[in-house]
Amino acid sequence: MRSQLLRNVVRCLGARPAVAPARRHASCGSPALEELFARGGPLRTFLERQAGSESQLQVRGPELVAAAKLLGEKEQELRETERLLHDENEDLRKLAENEITSCQKEIAQLKHQIILLLVPSEETDESDLILEVTAGVGGQEAMLFTSEIFDMYQQYAAFKRWHFETLEYFPSEIGGLRHASASIGGSEAYKNMKFEGGVHRVQRVPKTEKQGRVHTSTMTVAILPQPTEINLVINPKDLRIDTKRASGAGGQHVNTTDSAVRIVHLPTGVVSECQQERSQLKNKEMAMKKLRAKLFSMHLEEETSKRYSARKIQVGSKGRSEKIRTYNFPQNRVTDHRINKSVYDLETFMRGEYLLDELVQSLKDCADYESLVQVISNKL
Repeated sequence: MRSQLLRNVVRCLGARPAVAPARRHASCGSPALEELFARGGPLRTFLERQAGSESQLQVRGPELVAAAKLLGEKEQELRETERLLHDENEDLRKLAENEITSCQKEIAQLKHQIILLLVPSEETDESDLILEVTAGVGGQEAMLFTSEIFDMYQQYAAFKRWHFETLEYFPSEIGGLRHASASIGGSEAYKNMKFEGGVHRVQRVPKTEKQGRVHTSTMTVAILPQPTEINLVINPKDLRIDTKRASGAGGQHVNTTDSAVRIVHLPTGVVSECQQERSQLKNKEMAMKKLRAKLFSMHLEEETSKRYSARKIQVGSKGRSEKIRTYNFPQNRVTDHRINKSVYDLETFMRGEYLLDELVQSLKDCADYESLVQVISNKL
């Protein structure tokens, strides 16, 4: 038996079976996802039924069954190789340690691949997006916080190497931000940003507070996927386009040029405005981009409400009224209420780099877990 296992180890080290490359990113590193893969667990039972049913094989495709079969073989190989760790031969133990590491990596890749095959992609996952931020309750402090959040997402876009273009920017009197919007484009931009929509709450002592009391303020984030020409067709006859002089800060140009553009979609009453640029043509282009995103988002919300009318999604509906995250400065803490996860390094988090990216990944893991549970419950 031992000589056979040794030959298997040597053979596997020489030529390991290839794992099909993943088509899109997912993670199976969260405990909840690992529980689904446990022997005797619901996902394992589901995969075994898939392998044993020709009809279900046709539904899910041979790729899923092949990956599940290979996963079982690699796990069996891992269990057999782990027994060699107690062998008297030191060289054999070292060889087994190397193979165990390799097996564990391949098992993780196979679980990764199975998740990708089972979790359905949203049609908008590869889309670019429109980011909108709006100050909420809290006066000037809310506007200051809105400015910080807008900067955080701009830095996050740079961290992910996405394109970031400001479409609107309405500052407040003391350096805050009343409202702003931006176009963000790049690899899986919407897929990463789609769970950021909702109410963000800040708890801290405002700069204007003289008695040191902690205040609570809010701001709202909206994430709107940008449709392609095929996704959304707008009849030009349904639009009313008005031009006017821009308002707010901006020097002589603001008062002398009719460059601001306001577009109204008559059937729905949706309004889009832009006065960011000096060029009326450029403002019209930006306003149209925002209008398309708003109309497409309305269409998606209708479809989503039909699809999930009987089920509350844990990670949220991505709606504007949902409180999703608290930024507590006295405690140096950021808490996402949908997955009850806290990060205790607020300053680093606000830089929009790896800590924000890790939280985004945790939200995607949770969404993958829920999608898997739904797929399994529908099939079992």
